[in-house]
Amino acid sequence: MSTRPKTAMVMAAGLGTRMRPLTDHQAKVLIEVRGKALIDYAIDPLIAAGVERIVVNVHAFAEEVEAHLRRRKDAEFLISDERAELLETGGGIKHAQALLGEAPVFVCNSDYIWIKPGLPALEELARAWDPARMDVLVVVIPKARTLGFGTPGDFFQDGAGRLTHRGDHAEAPLHTFGIEILDPTAVYAEARRKFSLRDIWFAAADKGRLFGLQLDGLWMQVGDPAARDAAEAQLGSRLV
Repeated sequence: MSTRPKTAMVMAAGLGTRMRPLTDHQAKVLIEVRGKALIDYAIDPLIAAGVERIVVNVHAFAEEVEAHLRRRKDAEFLISDERAELLETGGGIKHAQALLGEAPVFVCNSDYIWIKPGLPALEELARAWDPARMDVLVVVIPKARTLGFGTPGDFFQDGAGRLTHRGDHAEAPLHTFGIEILDPTAVYAEARRKFSLRDIWFAAADKGRLFGLQLDGLWMQVGDPAARDAAEAQLGSRLV
């Protein structure tokens, strides 16, 4: 029996404050990089990986995001409405439980772009996913192969692939990239309505069930106008 997820959550409800003034009149996920909306850089690889149902949470400029998704006919798109209140990453997934179901899902942020040789990133992620050992499998990238990240790194990784957060260390060698496969059981069991998915990661790490997958290529966070310009320059005429 295949353990490859057929459902995904795309996180698209952020306010995009760091992307101003580009987000003064449009959703961050609809900002274009090389003529392609940011959210489509998340959706297209999911479709290529065989995902059939994609849940997208919305908040600011929700109607415009919904209209953009209606123009796509290559998957079933469902809206998780957070117009009334932003619920953070973990709360957003919990809020979408009825749409996502109980099985493991892909979770993708909508402000990341990557240039990767060889096997597609989500194909590698799906092949590496092992629900018997893992509650979460997240893409992690050595800092030297990232752009647009302003943090000192997130995780250390052991020889078996398990992750531990940098904690009191000033720096860590790996940035977390916003692509993962997640067993949502612990998210749904969380008592809070609003919480970060990182709380779930750290609880999984404490049990030895948070794993990371390092992938080749260049990985970019598109969080502000300068990062958008840098991503456009890197993409050039290459296909993601």
